[in-house]
Amino acid sequence: MSEPILQFFAYNHLPPALQDISKPLHGIANWMAETLPRNPERSVALRKLLEAKDAAVRAKLFKDAT
Repeated sequence: MSEPILQFFAYNHLPPALQDISKPLHGIANWMAETLPRNPERSVALRKLLEAKDAAVRAKLFKDAT
């Protein structure tokens, strides 16, 4: 693993519905880590992608209070 943050893009432990959300972002994260040069901006990009992945999973789990 070239980037420690990639561990947070793992998805096999999730239920299938959440795997469907997380798997594409796992692929993008790995692509970014393999393609972009290691520098502070790559770290920011991966961090923001992780934030987006977490928000997407929460959106799937969201239960409307009404």
